[in-house]
Amino acid sequence: MGKIALLFAMILMPALSMAMTPEPTQQMSTPVSKELKKQLLGTPIYIQIFKEERTLELYGKIGNEFRLLDTYRICNFSGGLGPKRREGDFKSPEGFYSVRLNQLKPDSRFYRAINVGFPNQYDRDHAYTGNYLMIHGNCKSIGCYAMTDAYMDEIFTYVNAALRNGQPQVEISIFPFRMTDSNMQRHRYSTYASFWRELQPGYAWFAKYHQPPTVNVASGSYVMNSSPVIVNPEAASKSFLALTKAE
Repeated sequence: MGKIALLFAMILMPALSMAMTPEPTQQMSTPVSKELKKQLLGTPIYIQIFKEERTLELYGKIGNEFRLLDTYRICNFSGGLGPKRREGDFKSPEGFYSVRLNQLKPDSRFYRAINVGFPNQYDRDHAYTGNYLMIHGNCKSIGCYAMTDAYMDEIFTYVNAALRNGQPQVEISIFPFRMTDSNMQRHRYSTYASFWRELQPGYAWFAKYHQPPTVNVASGSYVMNSSPVIVNPEAASKSFLALTKAE
């Protein structure tokens, strides 16, 4: 009987492992070297924000993957966990947003600022209201994500360089916390649990494929892409060499 149970467990475990939301790999969670980081100025950029951890992660593209360039402590945000729903609720937004060049403000009264693009299509479908939700400096927040000026200077520089170098838009994924299965279980009784279940596939997608998720909105819900976009491996290798070659 014990042998049968062991055999069943061996068959079942791989299936269970595939169903679980993957954790970021060591390669993803360890920043690239400072020298490589400098060389990657102008490469496509991706940003993840985690409220509970008060963390902003800046990723740069190397070949076919996005690698962690640096992690920044969020100086301040307001309203606690959960999405922004109305103007004046002092909440900082959660969800999937896109930044184009015209959303950068180098002369903000909060040093430098990046408008995250709230309200997006999802927000508009739910009649959420609010404007000028930013990532900015000056370490003060009323619904924005405030950084120190030094951190904001670096984040702004990389986003600006990526957009001016041809990236059409920089995707920003804003999560309440790292959306592992254990954290989702911990927050399962939250008022926002159903909304967070819509966000989790985006987190899992990046953790698995090291590429930003392609997110659409259908019938008032976030819908993720169903397959990764894989470029030619040889082209990816050449791209990596071009970015890392010393002058």
